[in-house]
Amino acid sequence: MNVEIINIGDELLIGQTINTNAAWMGEQLAAINMNVVQQTIISDDKTAIVNAITLAYQRADVVLITGGLGPTKDDITKYTLCEYFNTELVHNEMALENIQRIFKQRGRELSQLNKDQALLPKSAEMIPNNNGTAAGMWFKENGKHLLSIPGVPYEMKAMMDEYILPKFVELFKLTAQHRITILTEGIVESVLANTLTDWENELRADGFALAYLPSPGLVRLRITAPIGVTPHALLHKVETLKTIIPEYIYGEGKQQLEEIVGTLLRDKQQTLSTAESCTGGYIAHLITSISGSSDYFKGSIVSYANEVKVNSLGVNANDIVQYGAVSQHVVEQMAIGASKALHTDYAIATSGIAGPLGGTEEKPVGTVWIAIAGPKGVISQQFMMGENRERTIRKTALSALSMLRKELLK
Repeated sequence: MNVEIINIGDELLIGQTINTNAAWMGEQLAAINMNVVQQTIISDDKTAIVNAITLAYQRADVVLITGGLGPTKDDITKYTLCEYFNTELVHNEMALENIQRIFKQRGRELSQLNKDQALLPKSAEMIPNNNGTAAGMWFKENGKHLLSIPGVPYEMKAMMDEYILPKFVELFKLTAQHRITILTEGIVESVLANTLTDWENELRADGFALAYLPSPGLVRLRITAPIGVTPHALLHKVETLKTIIPEYIYGEGKQQLEEIVGTLLRDKQQTLSTAESCTGGYIAHLITSISGSSDYFKGSIVSYANEVKVNSLGVNANDIVQYGAVSQHVVEQMAIGASKALHTDYAIATSGIAGPLGGTEEKPVGTVWIAIAGPKGVISQQFMMGENRERTIRKTALSALSMLRKELLK
């Protein structure tokens, strides 16, 4: 079953908003064995919408549209679809009741613009939206399906999960392929691919598919089994993979490194603090993004300036002069200082040159030291993270969490 995704919005075209909808929708559709043949971004313009639909119908059996369903005059999708399918807008009582419910919950008065959102194309089936005021529309014509839903991510995702995806499975008699995503850290994509050459060749010979999905600091490996192959056969391939690169695998699926570390700390009833220089509190942000992190995370000292390293963390000022702030001597003292100051079992410390300024021939931009202080002492490691500031901060945080995870597993 071929699908095309059309995302409507001028804000997407000019880069004001990142198009996360297409990526998420593509992943969910692939999981139920629907083939996404194209993703298209277009402006909030009648001609653009009509042209995109016409072309999509030539490639796909199902067209999924997001965006352009708000209450304001620039949201023209609904009206354009009415004209395209030669139908008219009619009052939908269920849609109005949903709008009234939402406004009552928010303590707001309904305007006529909001009431008009209950006007839906006569020939379309309504797709319920329990999280917003814009209902979706499902058109069926000549064996083709066109669905139009809001572009607000949390509304779109709920409508897909609760209604659209289950109905696709039922309607098209879909058989999902079994797949699993393995999460790795500490090895770049090219080296990983070279390491897995023999395993990958055998995997593909057996009809499995493998995708390398790199991001700053991480590489995800998505393994997809052929239709009809059991989950057990897929797990057997994964177990073989784990024997080849055990030191680089930290999780599966949608697990986050900060979540895994938090679970280990909670299970061991141990606590954590951070002393961050080049990461500027980003590690603390990742840790506290996990609900319940107060069970094990006590706090952070963002010691960006050298005087903070000295006064708050007890770093020897002479060592900063002699070795520099970005050094093994200093970062280890930072970790010990954070552990003592915040009374934690473990502490992460980072010091580096994120750039683009500050690099030297001896310590170029991207030079980073990470230290972990724990019950058994202090470990530290130097990294070269590259010249991109944002990537360096992200990669440093993930490397630090990975180092801590390995310490906790010892």
